[in-house]
Amino acid sequence: MNARGAMGKYGETLAARRLTGAGMTVLERNWRCGKTGEIDIVARDGDVLVVCEVKTRRGGSFEHPMAAVTPEKAERLRRLAERWIQTHGGAPPGGVRIDLVGVLLPQRGAPVVEHARGVA
Repeated sequence: MNARGAMGKYGETLAARRLTGAGMTVLERNWRCGKTGEIDIVARDGDVLVVCEVKTRRGGSFEHPMAAVTPEKAERLRRLAERWIQTHGGAPPGGVRIDLVGVLLPQRGAPVVEHARGVA
């Protein structure tokens, strides 16, 4: 694994901790669907299925991690959520929500983890 991959994996671990700390249950990490793509984290928040995109950046990077979900990325996440539901027995009673967790790794100090619910 390269340094970028290790940073991403670390960010996903911090994101999973944040979600479980908020009372969610992580169902799956890094779920792949052929060439369609990957869901970083699939979680359950009560009776809602949460598809979570995680973006990790180093401090001083050009783009803040929370700015990373473009309309195209949001559409891809919706398609991936539909595929996950199809392969896992149908939609939960509370529906599906797409969240974003942004992880900022400063030069010094603790990582900053931000969780935005319902971004798409």
